[in-house]
Amino acid sequence: MDIAQVAKQSGLKPSTLRYYEEKGLIRSAGRNGLRRYYDKQVLEKLALINLGRYVGLSLDEIAEMLLPKGVEVNRSLLLEKADELDKQIKSMTAIRDGLRHAAQCSAPHHLACPTFQRFLNLAGKRLKAKPSKLK
Repeated sequence: MDIAQVAKQSGLKPSTLRYYEEKGLIRSAGRNGLRRYYDKQVLEKLALINLGRYVGLSLDEIAEMLLPKGVEVNRSLLLEKADELDKQIKSMTAIRDGLRHAAQCSAPHHLACPTFQRFLNLAGKRLKAKPSKLK
């Protein structure tokens, strides 16, 4: 398969494929002039890379798991990512609940709402915990 076919079937740009090759994530099977050619198995490897990116793995983390002869899953890394996702889910659930409350609150204005005030205090604490990059 030439690079254009792989790009079309994978939904990735040819520049992304070249970058993945540069990073050692995939390999071309050869060239015909300037065009790269790949084995059909590259689509499975690209699907694994896409899955890794989707769950928040860096390309370097993915590269560690993609070996020339197959995939070696780093189970402890996957458990760490699952824990990170649990924290994000908890945080996003709290944000969702706060938005729903703000939308339905019967207080005359949101600053008069004790629940909204608690959300503001939590947001303020998070800002203090993360130094601003805008200084």
